[in-house]
Formats: sequence, C-alpha cells, structure tokens
Amino acid sequence: MKFEITYSDPRTSARAGVITTDHGEVNTPIFMPVGTVGSVKGVHQKELHDDINAKIILGNTYHLYLRPGMDVIKAAGGLHKFIGWDRNILTDSGGFQVFSLAENRKITREGVTFRSHIDGSKHIFTPENVVDTERIIGSDFMMALDECTPYPCTYEYAKKSLKITHSWLERGVKHFLETEPLYSHSQAYLPIVQGSVYKDLREESAEFIASQNMQANAIGGLSVGEPVEMMYEMIEVVNNILPKDKPRYLMGVGTPANIIEGVARGIDMFDCVMPTRNGRNGMLFTKKGTINIKNEKWKYDFSELDPDGTSFVDHEYSRAYLRHLVISGERLAAQIASIHNLAFYLELVREIRERILDGTFADWKDGAVKQMMERL
Repeated sequence: MKFEITYSDPRTSARAGVITTDHGEVNTPIFMPVGTVGSVKGVHQKELHDDINAKIILGNTYHLYLRPGMDVIKAAGGLHKFIGWDRNILTDSGGFQVFSLAENRKITREGVTFRSHIDGSKHIFTPENVVDTERIIGSDFMMALDECTPYPCTYEYAKKSLKITHSWLERGVKHFLETEPLYSHSQAYLPIVQGSVYKDLREESAEFIASQNMQANAIGGLSVGEPVEMMYEMIEVVNNILPKDKPRYLMGVGTPANIIEGVARGIDMFDCVMPTRNGRNGMLFTKKGTINIKNEKWKYDFSELDPDGTSFVDHEYSRAYLRHLVISGERLAAQIASIHNLAFYLELVREIRERILDGTFADWKDGAVKQMMERL
C-alpha cells in the first residue's frame, strides 16, 4: 500500500491524497460503504461499482467468521472472489461487535470469548487468530483487534482497556509480520487509537500506535454517544500525534457534517451504516439537508430526490413516488433510498476533495456543515 498527499489545505488540516493498493487507486478523502456480511444491504455490486463508483467497501470479520465461515471463503479464494468485487475491501476486527455484545462476551488479556448471536456457540478472538481470519478473508486493509470502550466509562476503565488493546496490538503486529497473504495481493494492518474521551489516554494511545510504524492508522471508540464537540476535540488531539504521511481512518463516522468536520481535522477515510440504515427508514440526504420522505409534505412533490445533487437515481424517481413506495412497504423503496444516500456520500467526499485541491475548502466548510444539518 502506498499513500501520496496531493495537496494540504493551508488554513485547515484537510488534505487530498491517493492510496494505491493491488486493487487500485483510492482518492482521499473517501467514504467506504459498509458491507457487513459481504453485501451492502439492498445494493448490487454492479451499482456500487458502476453507478455509485465506490472504490472500497467494508466487510465484517465477526459476521463473516460466523457465517458463511472461513472454510467457505477460503474455498472461494477470498472475499473478493466470493462476492464478485474487484476493488478494495477493508475488514474490521470484530472488536466493535464484541463491544455491542456486552452481555455475551468476556474480555481477558488473552482475547475475547463470546457467544454467537446466531446459535449461542462459544468462540474466542485473539489478536493472532483475528489476523489469521483476515488473511483468509483477504481484505486489503485489516483492522487490529481492540476493545471499543463505551460512553460514558470511567477513567480507570478506559485506562485498563487501553493497556489490553495495546498488548493485543503488539501481538497482532508480530503475527501479521510473521505471516503472509494467502492470495495474489498484499494486505495492510491498521492499529486503532483508543482512550475514550480522556485527552492523556488518547495521546498515549496515538503515540503507541504511531510507534508501530504500520502503513495506515485508525481512530476508534468515537461516535458512541459522546457529544460531537468532544469527538472533534479527540480527533484533533490524536491527529497532532499520528504521522501525517500515512492515511488516517475515523471508524464508524458519520453524518455528512461529521465527515466535513473530520476532513478539516485531518481525517482521510470514513465509514458508517447511516446512508443505508437511514435510507431503509425513509431518511434521504440531500445538498440542502435531510428529508424524512414519509412526511405528508412530499406526497405531491414530483421533483427529483435531490435536484441539486448528482445521484444517478435522481432523474428516475420523484420524491412523491419514493414516498409512495415507503408508505406501501415496497422493498424497492429501501433499495432506491440506499443507493441515493450512498451516491450522495460518495459525491460529498468527491466535492470535498475538489475543494481542497482548488483552495476553496476552508471558505466552503462552515456553510456546508450548516446546510447539511438542516431538516427539510
């Protein structure tokens, strides 16, 4: 994996760059659609590839490990071949799912023991076997096993958790360097900065993560309920320490406004289920703000979904028609809304990149954030 910074904005910490892997180039800043079990819900790979033009998608190690299982994915020749995707894939470590399964897991220095949400069977994730699992999956970007601390949590808990995450990382890095990819492409291994909302812990973690000298770095444990101002503060604290010549990935974030603010603070990569999850529930993102398509006010609105945007579905379907599909419980509604929202997010990061390159990002940012937060 190579990363080249094309241009850095002199008035903010925003930068435009290019990540190059064996599966192609990824212009940054970038948003990555979430494909939990090997599919982005309701969206065909062809639409992701040709229409939305996603350069990288996510897979979830926890879910893929349980179903279809590593034997199936290995027999297929890796996740790329299994799902028919010839571009980049990032897999998380399963750490966030373990965090969300608080009642069904136990964390020790060895790893995490948990029970499957499918059949209750018992499993253990260690830093080493998560590396092995992600080798079998064959993702271009492999996330290290960590604990995502909840919010709120005490300083004592966050500090104890951080020590475990760092010890896991040392073991994970060692095992990653001692193993080889199973397929015909290289893989990068990403450490994750943790530390909850405590500045000294975030600084300690960022310094430790930077010392591992991996090809890219991630920031986790944010957007889990803390005030947004606190999230932005932690991003700034961490990015003052993480190396500037490597991609920075903010995990699980977020709204369009979050993405703009994250880029302004030096973030390069984002992911979030919001475009598809909110789309399935009738929320559309547009350049003028968000729309709840279920509202009566859209019943006779025959304009495009986002007249000011470039989503490829806009010219095909009106707001009134999509509202009708949503109210009727028609499955096509979720598909249209999901594709529209993903296209919006990808167009947003493309516009951000263009504005960084042409020097207008700093002047554009605040107005764009305000507009994105409007409810139409």
